[in-house]
Amino acid sequence: MKKAKEKNELLEWAKAIGIAILFACGIRFFLFTPIVVDGASMMPTFESGDRVVVDKIGPKLMEYERFDVIVFEAKEDTNYIKRIIGIPGDRIAYENDELFINGERYEEPYLKEYKKALIDNGTLTGDFTLEENLGELTVPDGYFFVLGDNRRYSTDSRDPRVGFVSKDKILGTAKIVFLPLDNLKIIK
Repeated sequence: MKKAKEKNELLEWAKAIGIAILFACGIRFFLFTPIVVDGASMMPTFESGDRVVVDKIGPKLMEYERFDVIVFEAKEDTNYIKRIIGIPGDRIAYENDELFINGERYEEPYLKEYKKALIDNGTLTGDFTLEENLGELTVPDGYFFVLGDNRRYSTDSRDPRVGFVSKDKILGTAKIVFLPLDNLKIIK
């Protein structure tokens, strides 16, 4: 009788652990996934080695918005983390280190820290237009124009090898830095 009770209890524990593992895997693969930032292209927002939670489900329920930080598949087995600057239909230009979208000047408060730290008195973002870099007047439907926050050292949509990012290639939005603990923050 004691052996049957122990066997039954062991079976219940095995089921509970199995369900917990399935639940954790489901959350990781369908809702949220951790990634490690590799490189300096998003400094100061992210440091190389930061561990970030990517929200996979939220963007599927809502649209991606200008200035969202996204993770996307740049090439097979390589993901990039960048900030959406242009949404479908936008005309994007930079002039004198200022962003213009559809002819209107936009503030980029996430770049203020970097602009202050420039020691050569140059610009963080060089002048360009979509037409000069990618041969298009506007961001095409179903695509986004993305930039790294560390504009001098970022491979992003300005480079024709990356170009516009298809909505289908986006894994999700980066919402939280959870490690290292001294970098813990919510991304806005």
